[in-house]
Amino acid sequence: MEKKSTNYFNAFIEAAEDCKAVIAEIPPEKEPQSAARIEYDMLIGDPYKYSSDDVLYESNGKRHGLSREDFFAKSQPCFRASALGKRYGWGIHSDKAGKIAIYDVESGEYRQLALDESIKHFKAMRSSKR
Repeated sequence: MEKKSTNYFNAFIEAAEDCKAVIAEIPPEKEPQSAARIEYDMLIGDPYKYSSDDVLYESNGKRHGLSREDFFAKSQPCFRASALGKRYGWGIHSDKAGKIAIYDVESGEYRQLALDESIKHFKAMRSSKR
């Protein structure tokens, strides 16, 4: 079975154009944990440890009882669809190895990555239609 990857390399996903967060917000804690909170918890403490595939499997596949192989047997939404960039005001950077980290929209690191012409740029998906 062919694995469908969500990984980006040397790329920056900027917060969505319609993101209402002026500064990055921490997704709320609740039971069961939301996908956004699982993603946040994995990435805030361990930047550049996990790939997009690792984080998306933990936040969407594993918590629904799917094996990694079954989860990636079909195409999955990439991090552009994550609530971190759509709703909570985080940018997602992928390094050359495909490992990711998150940056607050108000941080200097975010602004630096947003201006870096040596990497690919994407916007998180909008939450609403235009």
